[in-house]
Amino acid sequence: MASSGPPEQQFAQVLAALSTMQSSQNRDTKHQATEFLEQFQKSPEAWTFGHVVLQAETTSVEAKMFAATTLKGKITYDLHQLPRDSLVSLRDSLINLLVQYRSGARPIRTQLCVCLAGLALQMLEWRDVIDLVVSALGNDLQGSVVLLEFLTVLPEEVTEGRKVSLSEEELSHRTAELLSANAQTVLKLLVQYTQSTAGQPPSPALMTCLNSWLREIPCIDVVKTPLLDVVISALSSETAFDEAVDCLCTMFRETRDVDESMNVIQVLYPRLNSLRPKIAEAANSQDIDLFKGYTRVFAEAGEAWVVLIARMPTEFRGLVDAIEECAQRDEEQDVIHLTFNFWYELKNYLVLEIYIQARMQMADVFGRLVDIMIGHLRYPKGSEADPFDGDREREEKFREFRHSMGDVLKDCCEVVGHADCLNKAYTQIQRWMLEYTKHTPVSNGHVPNWQELEAPLFSLRAMGRMVPVEEAQVLPQIMTSLVQLPEHGKVRFAATLVLGRYTEWTSKHPEYLELQLNYIINGFKHPSKDVTKAAAMALKFFCQDCGKLLVGHAAQLHQFYEQVAPALPLPSLYEITDGVAHVVAAQPVDKIYDALRLFCEPIAKRLMEKANVATDHEKKCELADHIQLLTIFVNVVHPKIPAGAPNPMIQFWSDILPVLSTILDNFADFLPICERISRFYRGMLISYRTDMLPLLPQLAEKLVTSFEKSNQGCFLWVSGSVIREFGDEEIVDEATRNSVYQFLQRQCLSMFRLLNNTAPKEIPDVIEDFFRLMSDAIMFHPFKLILSDLRQPVIEAALASLDLEQTDPLISVLQFLRDILAYGREAPPTSTYHETPAEVQAAVKETATTMGQRITQRILSGLMYSFPSDCVTDSSGVMLGLCELCPQPVVEWIKSTLEMLPHGSISPAEAQKFLTNIERQFSAAAKKDWAKMRYTLRDFTAWYRRKNVTPRSEITSITGTEGPRFRFSG
Repeated sequence: MASSGPPEQQFAQVLAALSTMQSSQNRDTKHQATEFLEQFQKSPEAWTFGHVVLQAETTSVEAKMFAATTLKGKITYDLHQLPRDSLVSLRDSLINLLVQYRSGARPIRTQLCVCLAGLALQMLEWRDVIDLVVSALGNDLQGSVVLLEFLTVLPEEVTEGRKVSLSEEELSHRTAELLSANAQTVLKLLVQYTQSTAGQPPSPALMTCLNSWLREIPCIDVVKTPLLDVVISALSSETAFDEAVDCLCTMFRETRDVDESMNVIQVLYPRLNSLRPKIAEAANSQDIDLFKGYTRVFAEAGEAWVVLIARMPTEFRGLVDAIEECAQRDEEQDVIHLTFNFWYELKNYLVLEIYIQARMQMADVFGRLVDIMIGHLRYPKGSEADPFDGDREREEKFREFRHSMGDVLKDCCEVVGHADCLNKAYTQIQRWMLEYTKHTPVSNGHVPNWQELEAPLFSLRAMGRMVPVEEAQVLPQIMTSLVQLPEHGKVRFAATLVLGRYTEWTSKHPEYLELQLNYIINGFKHPSKDVTKAAAMALKFFCQDCGKLLVGHAAQLHQFYEQVAPALPLPSLYEITDGVAHVVAAQPVDKIYDALRLFCEPIAKRLMEKANVATDHEKKCELADHIQLLTIFVNVVHPKIPAGAPNPMIQFWSDILPVLSTILDNFADFLPICERISRFYRGMLISYRTDMLPLLPQLAEKLVTSFEKSNQGCFLWVSGSVIREFGDEEIVDEATRNSVYQFLQRQCLSMFRLLNNTAPKEIPDVIEDFFRLMSDAIMFHPFKLILSDLRQPVIEAALASLDLEQTDPLISVLQFLRDILAYGREAPPTSTYHETPAEVQAAVKETATTMGQRITQRILSGLMYSFPSDCVTDSSGVMLGLCELCPQPVVEWIKSTLEMLPHGSISPAEAQKFLTNIERQFSAAAKKDWAKMRYTLRDFTAWYRRKNVTPRSEITSITGTEGPRFRFSG
């Protein structure tokens, strides 16, 4: 690491670029400086730069920080640039730098600790890591602090060991050497530090270091030392409180195996109980951080020992009461969320028959918890018009928070029973109504303290899922009261949603139907948009669950629908359309045609009217949105028709299809309309399945011509449904299957012609839809497709599409490749066929042999440079498919691909190590265990990517792997 000349001269260009980054230069200049620095950090000269700048006294703190960060990256990714025998001098240099910066800037010192830890992980011959660092830093206070920092980062760097190029075996062995073997040594060092600093304020560094090692040091060993006293006392320290909380919580998590850790818990629990008075102190002090810390301590202990609470409810009742107190005292709802998971975990045990005694003993806690949660559900007492006084962020947080509290109320229902929980909410409603009638004998339009009424209403909705439809004790009283509540926007909103939540109950108690339905329908006249939305949602649920009770009211519902529909916002219109569609679906089969016609003919008529005036973007979007109304009816109204009988739905929709066909012809260039009509088509296929056969020729022709005309992927998306619904050999005759396959061929040819003139990157959504279609094709027509002339151009299209960087399109391509390669095996990938015909296997193997190198290059290039992380599994699946079919050539293909990598991006030794690991997996391939092959590929490509690819990298693929552009002459 020797150097000559001051760093200002030796690395003037680097320091100038760094100065540019910290200046007010324009964006382009800074971008150029960033690119230069990134490239420099990868160069061998960066090693010297790091040491020279850190050793110099004249360079700035910013330059030294950059130098330390550079060294960290070099050690992680570029250790191969140094001769192996120079690692000892690198280690000694880093230790000397740590000594030099023991009293310097902490961020620089931390980076140096990370550097040394990273080197320790990879320098396998360095055995006395901790002993050497201890002796170098000395025993004085400042040296001990630096030692604590190094010990803190060591486990973190080791557990993140996949960043470095160690094999699984090397990483496992080195982890045991550095961590497990040194656990007791570190514990002694921490105890010594505690003893040497007795009488001084607790050290945050000590807490953090202990926390970092608690996964390695058994908790039983820790609690036998003075360290536990230090951690508990640190809770009274302003400087070390957060670190002490983290440390205690880690101890609790490490004792989750309560049977193995009972002796530790017996030490920790009394110490924890002694902290309970701190809850009230923290809450009264209005110190949110303090209160949050103590709440977290008790909640984490509860989660870790929850099974003990169920087994020994008397002994651990104090812990439950402490967590309840934290929830009860949280006036600003800042910390109560920390307790939610505990109540959920405890409930899961208490509902088990084996813990029935604990359930009885804890019933009072969960009963009080209902009251606590309802109290926290209250809106703040802001202005009448806006309780949050314009703070939208606070309002959104409150809305999300309420639903989480609703989950706790469900837990309470399971423990104490739904009747008691409902009764608590109803009691609060009654109490409020009594006060209201006492102080407001004459309604003046003002509803005082409405928050106290709305909260129990919300709780009723939250608990709805836990209430059986047979409930007859509390709900009848509640339902009668709801429609008599005073008029207030928030109250009516909440009451309407409650009615919508209990529609299943109403379907079993029809005597309440009319009363509730009138209340909901009157909500459509309310000036509040929120109330109108709630009414639409409630009406949808009423029609869904009480559809059979409303069968005779179809005409009245249609009249109401026609009246309110024009004024409703789109989401609400969709909801009431869904509702009335369920009433239509509930009609007897002989009346369903007329009911459907009653609702849908006016909609179709309005669609044509809108189409005639849809000359601008807004009106076209409005037309597209209203097409969805017909789709809702298609999705909902699909009666069960006896086999062989004509489906009246097909008869009706055959009259509607020409309307949509005309609209599609006129607006084929407008994607939203194409997508909405495609959804309608797909809805028909899914709802009526093979009953669609009379309409199939007309629909298939429309899909082909529409795709040819518009090049929109939505028509391929629907085509996949055609393949699926008419692909089952057991229920579809061969003539129909042949016609469907011819339809598939036409769609493929149109796609190939599109790719002749359009790069996949320009049409990622179309690529995704096409390869989803091809996956359906390979599922239902595998042999015909593989043996056809389509196989070659489809795979060529797949290779061309691997240039994409979007996750979903790439996954569709990769999954298709996996599917087709799977037919090269004797056993087919689907149970539909008993074996793969020999000629099919041969065709797939021929493709793998002739195109395998290109596939390998494209997959490796993508994994190393451009594929999103979610594509790794399917990418390795394609490679494993090739390995099974062409084991020996794959190794050569991988080797030749590595030789195409940019110079300096990987050393020959690293490349050979990867190839050796790959070849080693083939020796175990006879066992068909490809898991290690997958891990080897994943770890290597991930390491390469971290080392060589940054967000600003100009290289996005391995040069030479691009392949020719897709060409199709058919």
